[in-house]
Amino acid sequence: MMKNLLLFIAIAVVFANCQKPDTKNTENQIVIGTIDSLHSTILNETRKIWVYVPPHTSEKTKYPVLYLLDGDGHFDSVTGMIKQLSTINGNTLTPEMIVVGIPNTDRTRDLTPTHVNIVFGDSTFSKTSGGGNKFFDFIEQELFPFIEKKYPSTSYKTFVGHSLGGLMVIDALVKRPQLFTNYIAIDPSLWWDNQLLLKQADSVLSKNKYDGKSLFVAVANTMDEGMDVKNVTKDTTEVTLHIRSILQFATATDTKKDNGLHFGWKYYSDDDHGSVPLIAEYDALRFLFPWYKLKGLDKFFNPTSKATPEDLIAMITSHYENVSTHFGYTVLPPEEFINSIGYAFLSTKPDHAHSLFELNIKNYPASGNVYDSMGDSYLAKADTLKAIELFTKAIEVGSPATKEKLEKLKAGKRPGV
Repeated sequence: MMKNLLLFIAIAVVFANCQKPDTKNTENQIVIGTIDSLHSTILNETRKIWVYVPPHTSEKTKYPVLYLLDGDGHFDSVTGMIKQLSTINGNTLTPEMIVVGIPNTDRTRDLTPTHVNIVFGDSTFSKTSGGGNKFFDFIEQELFPFIEKKYPSTSYKTFVGHSLGGLMVIDALVKRPQLFTNYIAIDPSLWWDNQLLLKQADSVLSKNKYDGKSLFVAVANTMDEGMDVKNVTKDTTEVTLHIRSILQFATATDTKKDNGLHFGWKYYSDDDHGSVPLIAEYDALRFLFPWYKLKGLDKFFNPTSKATPEDLIAMITSHYENVSTHFGYTVLPPEEFINSIGYAFLSTKPDHAHSLFELNIKNYPASGNVYDSMGDSYLAKADTLKAIELFTKAIEVGSPATKEKLEKLKAGKRPGV
């Protein structure tokens, strides 16, 4: 029965390697990323990468990076989820991130840490296996510098992989923990090479420290009917080796409370090996960033609240100091986010809005939009002269859309706020 599971994985390998991106230029298309490429001296081949960069208003804006194995297979879902969780509907559950999808050239070669032979009939699907170490050299020595030079990236990195890709995610955590901050292993193939990595991981994760690192492991339901996660651990047949290996890793890692690793795992009873990535990616992103969303704004919108504008600014400042600690570098409150909160307060608590717009001017003095917003704040206070001054400043700094507002104001007409 184990051969049936391996056959499924082998078919998935072939399918993944045969996927071709649609690069035809058509009018009115929705573009979510760029197909870039770099030549790898280490792998002796040119590698395509799929890159998504969030829309940004400032050249100084930089983003964490999520590196995605089997990139062409999961690129759409991961970029969509990150956009949904970071910006859509006002969400700030996760940070905006650059996504670097790594399509395959020889999947079995790159996504296995050791060489083994797995034979199906007259073919050996694993004949090139065992190139994982060289693949990590490519990522560390060639891909990282390429991304850092060409795209607005920071040093905060997340690594995501499914199946053999999940195997390599755990291999990276065990052998090269310095490469990434976060690790997401989706139904990882820990059965590989007689569970060699599983055995290595237990020892390494017990003795080393992983402060500031996070790992989320997803477990799909690959059992026969009638089995569950409790009784499957007692099974000894090959058909359950895949899930037993993952459960063994998850339960053992769960007991290692002193190594500093932020660890979580989840079993998906309604999803198999092929369907689990979508839901697991969502849960993993939610797991990784419980500290990112600003909480406590509701009390300031309460009409009876005694909280002052100073209290509001202090709360926001403290929150982003904590976010900066997690990222390992200074993170300012996002301009667009603070601006949107400011306008939400403008009609009911103008002093709160004014303080928020002041914060944006302090943090983003080169943005014309922050002066435009402060001009609207003065308009709400009926201070036309000061509004004209701020609108003029906005245009000087680089907000051409403010010109129409300024002209109306000078003509004695009140622009819409």
